[in-house]
Amino acid sequence: MCPSKKQARLAIPILTLLTLLLLCYGVGNVHCSTIHENRVDLQALLDFKHGVMDPSGALSNWTLNSHFCRWNGVECTTTPPFRVHGLQLTGQSLSGQISSSLGDLTFLNYLDLSNNNFVGPLPLLGRLQQLQILYLYNNNLSEIIPDDLTNCSNLTALGLSSNLLVGSIPPKLGLLANLVYLNLRSNQLEGSIPGELGQLKLTTLILGDNRLSGEIPKAFFRLFSLQHLSLEFNMLGKALPSNIGELLPNLKELTLENNMFEGPIPASLGNNALGLQMIDLSSNNFTGQIPTSLGKLSNLTFLNLQYNQLVARNNQDWEFLNSLRNCRSLESLSLAYNELQGSLPPSIGNLSTSLRKLLLGGNSLSGQVPQSIGKLSALSWLGLGNNNFIGTTEGWIENLKNLQRLFLKWNNFAGPIPYSISNLTQLAILDLRGNEFDGPIPASLGNLSRLQQLYLSNNNLQGAIPPNFGNIQGLTLLDLSHNNLQGAIPPIPSEFSNLPQLTELRLSSNRIFGEIPTNLSECQELSVIELDQNILTGSIPLSLGNLATLNILNLSHNNFSGFIPTTLSSLELLAHLDLSYNHLQGEIPINGVFANATAVSLNGNWGLCGGVKDLHMPSCPAVSRSIELKLYLTILLILIFGFVSFVMSVYVILLKKKKSRRPYLILRSFGKKFPRVSYKDLAQARGNFSESNLIGRGSYGSVYRGKLTQAKKQVAVKVFDLGMKFADRSFISECEALGIIRHRNLLPILTSCSTIDNRGNDFKALIYEFMHNGSLDTWLHQKRYSVSAKLLGLAQRISIAIDIANALVYLHHDCERRIVHCDLKPTNILLDDNMNACIGDFGIANLLGYSSSSSSVAVTGTVGYIPPEYAQSVHASTSGDVYSFGIVLLEMLIGKQPTDSMFEGELNIVRFVEKLPRSNVTYH
Repeated sequence: MCPSKKQARLAIPILTLLTLLLLCYGVGNVHCSTIHENRVDLQALLDFKHGVMDPSGALSNWTLNSHFCRWNGVECTTTPPFRVHGLQLTGQSLSGQISSSLGDLTFLNYLDLSNNNFVGPLPLLGRLQQLQILYLYNNNLSEIIPDDLTNCSNLTALGLSSNLLVGSIPPKLGLLANLVYLNLRSNQLEGSIPGELGQLKLTTLILGDNRLSGEIPKAFFRLFSLQHLSLEFNMLGKALPSNIGELLPNLKELTLENNMFEGPIPASLGNNALGLQMIDLSSNNFTGQIPTSLGKLSNLTFLNLQYNQLVARNNQDWEFLNSLRNCRSLESLSLAYNELQGSLPPSIGNLSTSLRKLLLGGNSLSGQVPQSIGKLSALSWLGLGNNNFIGTTEGWIENLKNLQRLFLKWNNFAGPIPYSISNLTQLAILDLRGNEFDGPIPASLGNLSRLQQLYLSNNNLQGAIPPNFGNIQGLTLLDLSHNNLQGAIPPIPSEFSNLPQLTELRLSSNRIFGEIPTNLSECQELSVIELDQNILTGSIPLSLGNLATLNILNLSHNNFSGFIPTTLSSLELLAHLDLSYNHLQGEIPINGVFANATAVSLNGNWGLCGGVKDLHMPSCPAVSRSIELKLYLTILLILIFGFVSFVMSVYVILLKKKKSRRPYLILRSFGKKFPRVSYKDLAQARGNFSESNLIGRGSYGSVYRGKLTQAKKQVAVKVFDLGMKFADRSFISECEALGIIRHRNLLPILTSCSTIDNRGNDFKALIYEFMHNGSLDTWLHQKRYSVSAKLLGLAQRISIAIDIANALVYLHHDCERRIVHCDLKPTNILLDDNMNACIGDFGIANLLGYSSSSSSVAVTGTVGYIPPEYAQSVHASTSGDVYSFGIVLLEMLIGKQPTDSMFEGELNIVRFVEKLPRSNVTYH
């Protein structure tokens, strides 16, 4: 039956409307419809969204107000019925679990949810027969890789790297016949690599940074198309096939670093895999020579063979270096930490002009660095450290204008630091530590505006720290420790405060004096401050408590006084605090780092008290309320009669000055005539007692080097700090002891001086003959003092030991009054011009049965050298000296101080030596 004309006319607009509605469903024109014709895909996407946390709003338009084909990250087919064939939501900060409902998107061709924060197991996607690309890398996905995934038979690329996947690699992955890209790097997969993967047609296989073990399956060497093989950071081992280059001729990248591979490097890599661009075999156990065939790899840009056992002993072994000149694209070469020996061949200068990184450190290279190395003008990283190079860097260093990192550490380079280094304006790291550089630090180094780390420690540098170091705004680490640097910190405090990025400041074991600048705390990023083994004075700045990032603070072996700042207890990150061997006093804080006795060292500060129980410090005296009232009354009386007291004080001072106009009181020298000396004579002899003439400090005073004008004789002047408790008693004890002793192995005293200085204060000093060879401690621990290398031979050590023993026999048995030294240690044993040993410093000696310094006084001494029984007994004994002598002998044999950090817990120097086999006991 044919429609009438009227029906036909009505049908035209209806058809037009239907056509428009159909067009509205098109992917490019979904503007006028909210009808989702595919409810399965819609529900799958909504289920996925329901389990996702979306802090950045990446899924904000996933609503029913628009068609799902217009949702962010969703791509659909272009013809009806519109199906989801792609979902890409990379780097959107999404988290939560990935719903297995995505397995209902049966038209899905690629799924990329990488670089998010998804957790939980991998979704079950086995129904996605059309899925070709699956990228879920850089998330926090865990559990095992499900076998269900192997049902995605069309997968060509699978990327699951940088997750937390565990278990073994499923052998069923070998069923994914179309897979060409497999990346499982940086998970926690373990076990062996399944040989079934060798059945695939892989071009890229990345399994690095897991816990894989065993060998590379032999089936892998049938992967003829393989271009990228990455197995680094596992526990894989055994030797590589000698014909690996023939079996895998299409290799472009081979990365096997940090495994346990052994044997020689196959020459076939250079003979057959001619497309190789990157080879990384570092941190394995490869042995033998480096094959010269590697020079045939004209496309090679990266070669890393460091941390193996590769050898080069003669010119033939070094021929590989000459062959590498053909690798004109080579940009990085690392042969560090192998067994390369002898002189570095001049052919090093024939390497690629594109070479940017050259690392040769940690071998046994010797001689001078070839001048030809200066032709490698593109170098940005040069590492020659931990070898035996000698000479200077002049002649080649100045040509390397592009250097950003220069490592010459732990060699035997000598002479001044070359001025030409300051022309390397791109330098970010300069490491010259552990050499024989001497002279001053070039101030021109302060012009290296891009410098971030500067290591100059363990050299023989002298002079002051250049003040313009404060101009290096990006400096994060400054290490000048273990040198002979002198001067005060005050010339540069404002400079240090200009270093906002500074995290580590290491100035240990120098001769830096003065006070710590209070504005050092403006370096808010400081985490390490090491100023120990200097002659710094003053109090510890309270402002250090503002360094919230401080982790290590070492101010030991200085002359700091005053109280411990309680502000240090508020530093939450402070894990190591060493304030030992200073002159600190008062109560020890109990909070923060002070609550952990193992993290704090306070030895040698005899004025400290209190603290936590484990510090074993004496209790602080309690102040009762009545005492407090008396104290307030005393203060009030002082205020009332202050003026009278002031006048009387002035009167006493003037009276003393008047008396001092007569010749100064001099005690005659002991047993010999010696010119009279006044305070003025001593002050002139020692440059007015300046820090530059200071040669040592003790518990009760300082020792200065000088020359008396009248006697024309070099002397050592021990000036007592009469502000210290018991300093007077120490002066008297030493005078009493030295007044009755005569022995060639006891330090000769010339005279003593007890008078008033030019300010009217009491002054007491002892004058000794100067010992040019210093103390035994200096010879035993030269690196700590940064002195030039002078070793004591075995015969010299025996002779010194005999000298000490003779002196003790005299003190204990042959002297008219038996004397116990009480502080026998290497710093108190001096060596004359002929290396004869003399015991000095009788400041705490006991004359048994005589004098004011009787044995009933509490015994003091130096920790590590005093016998354990002194902790319970207050009586000095000759046995105590013998014990100290034994400790000194052990120190002379093994080269370790009894307070060395290696002795902790129950282990001390005595038990350490007892445990040593006899064949291992050698002198150092």
